[in-house]
Amino acid sequence: MQKFDAFDWEDGGATLKANSEKYEVFVSPYSLGCSEKAELEAASNIKELENDNFDNKILLLYGDITKEQLMPKNFIFYNPEEHQKIISLLEKSGAKAIITATDRNAALAGGVYPFPLIEDGDFDIPSVYMTAENGRKLLAQKGKEVSLKSNSKRIAGPGYNVIGFKGKNTSQRIVITAHIDAKKGSPGAIDNATGVAVLLILAELLKDYDGNKLIELVAFNGEDYYSVPGQMAYIKSKQNNFDNIFLNINIDGAAYKIGGTSFSSFDLACLLEKKLDDLIKSYPGIVRGSKWAQGDHSIFIQYGVPAVAISSEWFIDNIDSQQITHTKKDNLEIVDVTKIIEIAEALNQFVRKI
Repeated sequence: MQKFDAFDWEDGGATLKANSEKYEVFVSPYSLGCSEKAELEAASNIKELENDNFDNKILLLYGDITKEQLMPKNFIFYNPEEHQKIISLLEKSGAKAIITATDRNAALAGGVYPFPLIEDGDFDIPSVYMTAENGRKLLAQKGKEVSLKSNSKRIAGPGYNVIGFKGKNTSQRIVITAHIDAKKGSPGAIDNATGVAVLLILAELLKDYDGNKLIELVAFNGEDYYSVPGQMAYIKSKQNNFDNIFLNINIDGAAYKIGGTSFSSFDLACLLEKKLDDLIKSYPGIVRGSKWAQGDHSIFIQYGVPAVAISSEWFIDNIDSQQITHTKKDNLEIVDVTKIIEIAEALNQFVRKI
């Protein structure tokens, strides 16, 4: 059990009124709550954010500046300069609260609409979000007083990764990962209960393993959490041992009922690629997948570790347009449980061969 500090978040809903009209808004994940009445101002790009005065105003963000979810300010793995600049300008703006009007961006925010532009427990200006359509309607109230109440609460507490080991050769480790957490409000069947199920079945299948490499099974806690605290705790504890990792295998988004199972390889040596090819040929439900970055395998790749990422072919092919993950649609009805078994059996065979 690997303990780390985190906090839960309680969403009590939010209300927005302007000129006696109510607008549907949603609390930004991990946001602080608020109860504010103030003049509404707006910005659609960085230039407007730089040049206008938002002191003691409620700020509406819309248009180009809300095209993609902002990376949390302390997220180290991917954080574009443009995102950092927007966050910095917002923190210096003097705004009492922020309303963001967003459309769709499946690649970064999953299938949810609207998506929260700000999902960051280290950002302390209260924020809510709404659809792009409602944002256009609200824009007509610019310069007028609006009333925003957001019932949101942060609850501090510990989190844990769960790690299992089999074997003794710590100089060559095969690290097999799946994240155990899900987005708030989503059942998380594909993202990522199926991955955890594969991990558990694989543990059962490998109970008699006595190969020449150490098997490390890691249930990460925090992939869908703004600051990936479980992953950060793991990196900190293994900081000097990534060069001992022979291979990472990450399971995320697997066993969707449509299409095959996707095995995507990253920087594998030729001999290992050949073994993976042979494995795929022996399982009719498994195919070679294209490369994708939205998963915990990216951590290992950034540390120079070869990786195999396992997901659903349909999801990888539709990663920029799917409307399932991070929503209530991600439930057991979309899971093909036979694929969970096939993945576990294939990985058992693969691990024993290498």
